[in-house]
Amino acid sequence: MTTFRQQARRLLVAAIAAAAFAGPITAHADITIGQTAGHTGTVAASVKEATSGAKLYFDIVNATGGVNGQKITLVSLDDKFDAKLAVTNAKQLIDQGVMALFLNRGTPLTQAVMPLLTEHKIPLVGPSTGAMVLHKPVHPWLFNVRAPYQREAERAIEHLSLIGVERIAIVQVDDTFGEDAVQGAFSGLAKTNKTAVAHEKYDRARPDFGPLMPKLLAKQPQAVVFIGSGTAVVQGMKAVRAAGSTAQLVTLSNNASAGFIKDLGDIAYGVIVSQVFPYERSIAKPLIKEALDAARGAGMELTPTVVEGYVSAKVLVEGLKRAGKLPTRQSLRDALENMGRFDLGGIELGYNAKDHSGLDYVDLAIVDQSGKFRR
Repeated sequence: MTTFRQQARRLLVAAIAAAAFAGPITAHADITIGQTAGHTGTVAASVKEATSGAKLYFDIVNATGGVNGQKITLVSLDDKFDAKLAVTNAKQLIDQGVMALFLNRGTPLTQAVMPLLTEHKIPLVGPSTGAMVLHKPVHPWLFNVRAPYQREAERAIEHLSLIGVERIAIVQVDDTFGEDAVQGAFSGLAKTNKTAVAHEKYDRARPDFGPLMPKLLAKQPQAVVFIGSGTAVVQGMKAVRAAGSTAQLVTLSNNASAGFIKDLGDIAYGVIVSQVFPYERSIAKPLIKEALDAARGAGMELTPTVVEGYVSAKVLVEGLKRAGKLPTRQSLRDALENMGRFDLGGIELGYNAKDHSGLDYVDLAIVDQSGKFRR
């Protein structure tokens, strides 16, 4: 017997395999969702995977009748991981009448966009950043899905301590993301009665690791925790290896993409990357089995970042379902805030007026010899 999901996947294989960009708003679209993210630039690999995961879920919903009979169109604009362009894009999307902003990328970029949420009374769902400033104080129009970076960094440090690593160095991007996430690393160090043997910062716009390496490696770290994004972290890790260090390399979930592993090339093996969603091969979780079945039907690889996009889309759609037959920005915001506990499929998410944090899940993965994340 052909199942519901099999029917949906057969309808969607060709569409989902297309590019991540959704194109312009068309007359037949019933609900438009706007995304500004770095589809080109240093975080492009992760953005592409997260967006493809979101489209995977949206397309299945559309093929099975949409939300209360209304189809969803995702309109994506490229901000090249630049905060000023992100604001310009967000204004354009808002003026075009999108129902919500969705799955943007980057802490400084999200902070730049946040004033627009209040000004135009429009929700932002699933920002692909775990900065604590997005969690506390609660922003009435912003709904996080992933856990905070600080919890990830703290968990990574605790793990290193458990496996006997004593000499830990930190390399962070010199921006609000880096300053936020490093607080979690400091917390982990304090809990394990350690201090960093080295702590270096690099420029976000022009990362140059050459001058940092002599100072960093002079301290002979056993592990180097990189807090940064995309190609900059790749460059930093390659610089560590090129200098002859065999230190354990660690980074956060914003780099949990197949593209990141590919960019690392032959130094990827053994790199630890924190995770904020269940293991993408753990079919014991109904959520993961659902996403894995959908991805296989579309000819896609299910990576942690694809899971993030898929889950974020699922949260947004649930909010739309609860927002009424003719949802508005306000009714969507209210529906999300009053969601209570929602079972995504073996893992629960919930919002209320005092908490827009979403999930509180943190784990670790390591890149194996085949270039896959393993836990």
